[in-house]
Amino acid sequence: MVARHDQTTDPVLLDGLLQARRGTAFFARKLNELTDAELDGDSLLPGWTRRHVVAHVGYNARAVSRLVEWAATGVETPMYPSVEVRNYEIDFGATLSPIALRNLFDHSAVHLNVEWRDLPADSWHHKVKTVQGRTVPAEETVWMRTREVWVHAVDLDNGATFKDIPAPVLERLLKDITDAWHARGTDKDLVVQVDGTALSFGDTTAASPTIVSGPLAAIAQWATGRGTDGTRAQHDGGSVTPVPAAPAWI
Repeated sequence: MVARHDQTTDPVLLDGLLQARRGTAFFARKLNELTDAELDGDSLLPGWTRRHVVAHVGYNARAVSRLVEWAATGVETPMYPSVEVRNYEIDFGATLSPIALRNLFDHSAVHLNVEWRDLPADSWHHKVKTVQGRTVPAEETVWMRTREVWVHAVDLDNGATFKDIPAPVLERLLKDITDAWHARGTDKDLVVQVDGTALSFGDTTAASPTIVSGPLAAIAQWATGRGTDGTRAQHDGGSVTPVPAAPAWI
């Protein structure tokens, strides 16, 4: 039997698919290291157990698959009927037996991968709509999923850190977050700088900004609201203690 491959030949898209698949494998590894009993433990997300994180990532794959199907068929298939349905789905998934919860993640990830693999090259540009109401090309689904699997692998609180996430993923994540701040006007007088690079985000035209800096992984962790370890802040040349909380991202 001849092996089936991605129909797209776009090198940028293929690289994105590789990062998404590596993130999925990384999440799977951190999940499989947990015993069934440990699934009941707290995640790094307030109010969510590890079960909630796994359920969310599993159902997210199904939701993203619906967008890929929309791009392939032209038949509108939203990610979720509503935000309320999405939240109910996660809460329900968290009550599944350990084997069912693990199967949810495994099967949904395989399904999404097949949908991506079989999407015709010209269909990647077809427009779909995210749960937030943004109209985007289907190729955006790859980044949507990449972000989910890498960040939530850390949220399982099983030894993964932002240092495990590839630098290109962290850089794009930072751009996403700071763009969201800018769109809401919540980055006023705030500049984010990554040590050892020219990367600078936020209100870079501010006359007297608060500058939050640190290594790339630490800055990404801070920007996602997951702690200030490894970061530092300055205002008018003096240190700021403690480092201010990042504006809300989502």
